[in-house]
Amino acid sequence: MNDDLNDLYQEVILEHAKSPRNFRVMDNANRVAQGRNPLCGDNYTVYLLMDGDVVKDASFQGSGCAISKASASLLTTTIKGKTRADVEALFGQVHDMVTTGKEVPALGKLAAFAGVHKFPARVKCAILSWHAAKSAVENPGGTVTVSTEGDDPKA
Repeated sequence: MNDDLNDLYQEVILEHAKSPRNFRVMDNANRVAQGRNPLCGDNYTVYLLMDGDVVKDASFQGSGCAISKASASLLTTTIKGKTRADVEALFGQVHDMVTTGKEVPALGKLAAFAGVHKFPARVKCAILSWHAAKSAVENPGGTVTVSTEGDDPKA
């Protein structure tokens, strides 16, 4: 990535970390999952309001580093209106991008996280809320914990 793109991506991450979108408890959520990273202390709860197979609303609450907060913010704005299958496909694309650095143009602002692969310890930060959202659409009320030896969730 060239320096201009790095600057832009850093700006996207910093903006979403400073002013996260959908940072609230959703009282009427019908799907909830928690993501925790015991290694660094990131801890988020993802709230979804689903109508059948479609995410009508998404929010999150918790605390963590700038990367994890920005990722959760972008997650909640991205998955609104998506189906369960869409969320699962997005999870795969984002996971691949943050672990390999391979950009996916269709991901838009989420491409800001492509550079995370250069910092393996931060991959868990970027993907934490995605694991929680995937868990929420698959298994309402589940808790997901990102392991300290990889980024695969442990129930």
